[in-house]
Amino acid sequence: MLDKMKATVKEKDICVLATVSGNKPYCSLMAYTSNDEGTEIYMVSHKDTQKYRNLTDNPNVSLLIDTRDEDKGPKRSKARALTVSGIFREIREKERKDRIRAKLVERHPHMREFAHHPDAEVFAIKATSFLLLEGLTDAYFEPVT
Repeated sequence: MLDKMKATVKEKDICVLATVSGNKPYCSLMAYTSNDEGTEIYMVSHKDTQKYRNLTDNPNVSLLIDTRDEDKGPKRSKARALTVSGIFREIREKERKDRIRAKLVERHPHMREFAHHPDAEVFAIKATSFLLLEGLTDAYFEPVT
């Protein structure tokens, strides 16, 4: 099941990122790419945003990756929702950051200007667990080591 969860991370490229500031949750729709294993997810944000402040204040996050776009109408009951629990990680090495930025822009060409803005910060979410809901009732949990 873990391989199926990682495959979902790798095949999709949009998620909802949930952060917290104090006791207030904050959700953001995010474009992403991942490492080859599907255990590290890369995104870009401008530093002067609520979401980035939340990430630096509290590195614990949750991501929602789902199949609602492909499971419409009568197939809706077959939709999958993958919750990824993870930890925010700054990427400090310039060469690595540049490689990831290039990968993000290759996957999301519409983000080229945004990703190269002087205030843009490329970062990683290291997955700590996956929770996959298939349909309405079948749930599978896997820790990530």
